[in-house]
Amino acid sequence: MKKLFKLILNIIPRPLLIRLSYVIRPVLASYLKGTNFTDPIDEKSFKTFLPYGYGSQRNNVLSPSTLSLERHRLLWLYLKNDTTFFTENLKVLHFAPEQAFYKRFRKMTNLDYVTTDLNSPLADVKADICNLPFEDGEFDLILCNHVLEHIPDDTKAMQELFRVMKKGGMGIFQIPQELDRAVTFEDDSITDKKERAKIFGQYDHVRVYGRDYFDKLRSIGFTVEEVDYTAKLPEDTIEKYCLAKGEIIPVVFK
Repeated sequence: MKKLFKLILNIIPRPLLIRLSYVIRPVLASYLKGTNFTDPIDEKSFKTFLPYGYGSQRNNVLSPSTLSLERHRLLWLYLKNDTTFFTENLKVLHFAPEQAFYKRFRKMTNLDYVTTDLNSPLADVKADICNLPFEDGEFDLILCNHVLEHIPDDTKAMQELFRVMKKGGMGIFQIPQELDRAVTFEDDSITDKKERAKIFGQYDHVRVYGRDYFDKLRSIGFTVEEVDYTAKLPEDTIEKYCLAKGEIIPVVFK
């Protein structure tokens, strides 16, 4: 199954994968039903989670029911337990909406929920993150997770995120990050897809962010909180939900 999943992830375009997942997901969830691990998003439990990865594959990370990864489950717990996201009336902009969240956020009556992306079939507004068709200060909260590593001009993208966020607004801008790397790494001369997947984690990533990512956000004008949410959780909870211990949630404010 692991080899089959790796083949599927690397061959089938992501928009098609999203559509196919609606058919495959219920079958996988039923087949893997168990008690070892739990997805906190829907509280369903399984004997194992699925592997995932484009370059090197990670085992036991993809929930069969919601298709959430470690970062999605961590974000859900943070939003649920440490914010007013589920209760306050908010206008939300969500880039490249994840399936784990899309229908759930869409149904929340407290949210004025707008999704955007260039390619995703789940996007309400097809838009370039570097040239957004929204008014200044339009959104209370912006979710932009695992997007910026795909954008060549991430400075312009960050400036646009700052522009469309309300004063006093909040954002969560998760990225794949190597916390032991001080400086972000980029190399446009690496063009082979397999080599890019090996070095950057995915063939369509343009950089590997280091710890200087937080300072770059600050240079745009954001106030940044580096939230190590797993530090608040017991070890058995981290294991039960299959979270990545030590992963930082970049929470920004304007």
